[in-house]
Amino acid sequence: MSQKKNDYVKGEILSTLRQIIHAIDLYSKKLARESGLTTPQLVLLDRLAGFQEMSVGELAKTVNLSNATVTGILDRLEKRGYIERTRSRNDKRRVHVMITKLGREVQSSAPSLLQENFVTEFGKLEDWEKSLIISSLQRVAHMMKAKELEEIPVLVTGPISAEVEDMAGYLEEVDVSEPGEESISNNQMQISSDFRRDEE
Repeated sequence: MSQKKNDYVKGEILSTLRQIIHAIDLYSKKLARESGLTTPQLVLLDRLAGFQEMSVGELAKTVNLSNATVTGILDRLEKRGYIERTRSRNDKRRVHVMITKLGREVQSSAPSLLQENFVTEFGKLEDWEKSLIISSLQRVAHMMKAKELEEIPVLVTGPISAEVEDMAGYLEEVDVSEPGEESISNNQMQISSDFRRDEE
């Protein structure tokens, strides 16, 4: 491949990644605005809604996050009355988490965790096309060594353990032009794993 063509390909890749990240930023803002919760908070509520109770370790494993990260998110959810935590009678070191009635109401009324348009369009594809997209995304993640980082449970940017109010400054910096437009701020190329401030 010539240098000129190589530069063109890299430019196309960068442009496409920017568009995807921009769309994620916009949808993250929509979720926070409509539900009053961050995407990671909604993810935990969504997982807990499918079980009577789970240990913190089990919950952390299902969403591919560390126990410390999940504990920080649960602290915020518990303050709002969306979850309850109790210690196991058999092992005091083991903490069980369950969603409350209020939490279940919030979870059931919240928007889809994946962008609605993506879900609709993805559902129209043939099975082989779906498999191709999934394998391609997995390959990209592998090439970016994303597996070496703490995995993110959903498409989200911003501090994972943050409250909606904590993200206000960050969200104000995100360009709100429609996906596909050229006006995209540099901070949109930062991946979620860079935002670990409140975990340190």
